[in-house]
Amino acid sequence: MLEVRGVDAGFDGVPVLAGVDLAVGDDEVVALLGASGSGKTTLLRVIAGLITPDHGAVAWDGVDLTPVPTHVRGFGLVFQDFSLFPHLDVGANVAFGLRSLEPVERKRRVSDELARVGLAGFERRRVGELSGGQAQRVALARSLAPRPRLLLLDEPLGSLDRTLRRDLAADLRAALRSAGIPALHVTHDPAEAFAVADRVAILDQGRVIRSGTPEKVWSAPGTEAAARLLGLTAIVDVTVDREGVHLGHGEGRPARALVREDGVRVAAVGEVVGTVEKSVFRGPGHALSVRVPGGVISVLHAAAIPPGQAVQLSVDPGALTVLDG
Repeated sequence: MLEVRGVDAGFDGVPVLAGVDLAVGDDEVVALLGASGSGKTTLLRVIAGLITPDHGAVAWDGVDLTPVPTHVRGFGLVFQDFSLFPHLDVGANVAFGLRSLEPVERKRRVSDELARVGLAGFERRRVGELSGGQAQRVALARSLAPRPRLLLLDEPLGSLDRTLRRDLAADLRAALRSAGIPALHVTHDPAEAFAVADRVAILDQGRVIRSGTPEKVWSAPGTEAAARLLGLTAIVDVTVDREGVHLGHGEGRPARALVREDGVRVAAVGEVVGTVEKSVFRGPGHALSVRVPGGVISVLHAAAIPPGQAVQLSVDPGALTVLDG
């Protein structure tokens, strides 16, 4: 089990990580989700031993790894740029870390790992003939082949197009599950994090601000910063009293709340009146940005409604999630 305990790290006196605590269980895939500059890659490099933390420790099964060199930690690394050797074929790339094995066992391991990532029979394929998705699968197979005790993945799908990234995320999860290797997967994409991980840890300004299953984090992000990192931006001022949560200012405790668009609809008669600010076509309907007491929310509607028009809205009480802080 990996444990990160109170890790601080920075560069030239500028703090990047501040008291980070994180754990990855023996059979767990954890996604570290954060925006650019949040400290994700720095934390990954601290865990890998490429950066020494200013304070705190990284431990495996209770043993402090802080003084242990990178090559002795037994962790595998997968990067966004694939880092394949162009002068070697696919099989030789996957076999690169298996020189201690007998030739027959090495050949079997290469074959098994390529099959695991959906590239059975690719041993003699040249690296230059691979698509981006295939190259990333080879990089994954190469990292899994030595049977690392932990796999660290730094934005491994970031250079791929959205459709390929979505498909490969599901395959990545299946490959990690099949190999039985725990992993820490760094990404800025919430959909990718949810597709790959058993648990999501949200990193913001060098701190883990939320951690839980994808379902838990999505349904209750906790803070406004976490909600925005999940792409949930319809956040407004509300008032909380004994009767419940109400849009806008009023008597009771002021707070901020997330308003989920699937719980709001345009109605002939509604309890909230708003003004359309923007209407954007999205698939089978239109996404409306509607100004209501407390801020702007998103509403899905079958037809376009011109900006400036008043609308009545029916709001499901369950669509309002009060945020902390």
